[in-house]
Amino acid sequence: MTKLMSPYFCCISLLCLHLNSAEFPDLRKHNNCMASHLTPAVYAKLCDRATPNGYTLDQAIQTGVDNPGHPFIKTVGMVAGDEESYEVFAELLNPVIKERHNGYDPTTMKHPTDLDASKIQSGQFDERYVLSSRVRTGRSIRGLSLPPACTRAERREVERVVVDALAGLKADLTGKYYSLTLMTEKEQQQLIDDHFLFDKPVSPLLTCAGMARDWPDARGIWHNNEKTFLVWINEEDHTRVISMEKGGNMKRVFERFCRGLKEVERLIQEKGWEFMWSESLGYILTCPSNLGTGLRAGVHVKLPLLSKDPRFSKILDNLRLQKRGTGGVDTAAVGGTFDISNLDRLGHSEVQLVQTVVDGVNYLIECEKRLERGQDIKVPPPIRQFK
Repeated sequence: MTKLMSPYFCCISLLCLHLNSAEFPDLRKHNNCMASHLTPAVYAKLCDRATPNGYTLDQAIQTGVDNPGHPFIKTVGMVAGDEESYEVFAELLNPVIKERHNGYDPTTMKHPTDLDASKIQSGQFDERYVLSSRVRTGRSIRGLSLPPACTRAERREVERVVVDALAGLKADLTGKYYSLTLMTEKEQQQLIDDHFLFDKPVSPLLTCAGMARDWPDARGIWHNNEKTFLVWINEEDHTRVISMEKGGNMKRVFERFCRGLKEVERLIQEKGWEFMWSESLGYILTCPSNLGTGLRAGVHVKLPLLSKDPRFSKILDNLRLQKRGTGGVDTAAVGGTFDISNLDRLGHSEVQLVQTVVDGVNYLIECEKRLERGQDIKVPPPIRQFK
């Protein structure tokens, strides 16, 4: 029986392979991590799979298919629709993660977490150069789909869970929630003036991933009374947690960040919820680029002389730092002032990444001072990565 039927099954298999090949996206002009690792064979293997919530491979890669590249950075080119995406589509996501995170292998490595801000050394910058300091991360609520795939009900549940938890914050973390759907024009303008308000996603990277659906339903911003601790709700991730202030006291910013983040998690757990987390990937977020810590510690720093030196980019690379304009990833620097932050997210703890920024920015400032005195500077040796 088996021998007689085997040609039939071979024909079916060939037909399925042909149909899957016909669906394979044209990636010949693409330059993102997804396009670098998605082969016809991998596509054929994964294209019929879906997570328990119904999220498919085609949905996960759509943003990378529609956006071939970016002028400043090599984008990831795919997003997760839920926590299970990282397991169901692991054959594509794991190599993408390994490329994006400088060799971190989620199949063999474990991600460390450390939110002990007392370990930071030399965390006070020279404020003649550093204008402001900021630390941000994201957190996702386990059991609810991520923004690219969530239903309206799930998005509203994220808002309810997080706002309920934030209402329990005390002392210097006490604050108020501003719903984008209920915000007055005066409140909206004040938040814009304070550079707090996130707008409707207009980047094709976000809109093609499905993150702008039903805008602004169930989106909002919470901040403490001092406006130094903020939580964005239902933008690119379930939450974005931010600690910031003017000046160069990065250690104090990080201390508030750690303390606030722990309190928010405790209050959410009291309500019976928890954050998405795994041993190999750390904290689970929408974009694979933010896995692990999800942390970006950054400063606005004035480097008018160093930024004109041809060695500037190499110095940043070796220090595992990245530069942006002060208006974000798509903006140019103005007056030699840059947003300098950590390049890595996964495989290093929060303390390690903030210390990398502290040490690196102090080195950049020292280079700027040497150039002011007419002295030469050196390119530091590259920071050692994974073995």
